[in-house]
Amino acid sequence: MAASSYFILVSFVAFVISQATASDPSPLQDFCVADKHSPVKVNGFVCKDPMAVNADDFFKAAKLDQPRDTMKSKVGSNVTLINVMQLPGLNTLGISMARIDYAPLGQNPPHTHPRATEILTVLEGTLYVGFVTSNTDNGNKLFTKVLNKGDVFVFPQGLIHFQFNPVHDKPAVAIAALSSQNPGAITIANAVFGSKPPISDDVLAKAFQVQKGTIDWLQAQFWENNHN
Repeated sequence: MAASSYFILVSFVAFVISQATASDPSPLQDFCVADKHSPVKVNGFVCKDPMAVNADDFFKAAKLDQPRDTMKSKVGSNVTLINVMQLPGLNTLGISMARIDYAPLGQNPPHTHPRATEILTVLEGTLYVGFVTSNTDNGNKLFTKVLNKGDVFVFPQGLIHFQFNPVHDKPAVAIAALSSQNPGAITIANAVFGSKPPISDDVLAKAFQVQKGTIDWLQAQFWENNHN
């Protein structure tokens, strides 16, 4: 095989491997309980000594059957996330979950999960949900649906999505499963207008085609995190 052809083949294989391992890696043993106290830094967490693992490493009394407080939230929602930080046994298993409580007219505002696809199931109430595609020559397409109790909807990994309770007198509850032990969340408004230090108002005024005073007002607001 010519050297140039060999180099192209090796480069192609390396590219394919990199794409195949772009999300959470598959486990190479039965479990790898996270040792969050280890000084060793890796992509994820070092495995706890298997001999020291017990059932509590795979258990959390999360009380997900109990309603969460949404009254203190400016957006009217409360996200209770169960990821590897709360449940060490999730390490390397590529999955996490969340309970989401919505006040009447409350929302889980536009956000993304950079490391996970999300599948949402409505347990109580009604939700108006949607996601927006990435940039295309035809713009960004919005996909929306009204969900009722028992309905399921999928949000593809990395895409901006939201949920809104359109009912003015009844709360809603949903359970979400996510395809990463640590999916991450980027709430769009918080990231753009609430970053520390702030993004230059010259940059944002140009990007949003508004006056700098509007940007300054938005950056002066309190951008809360509805994830617990």
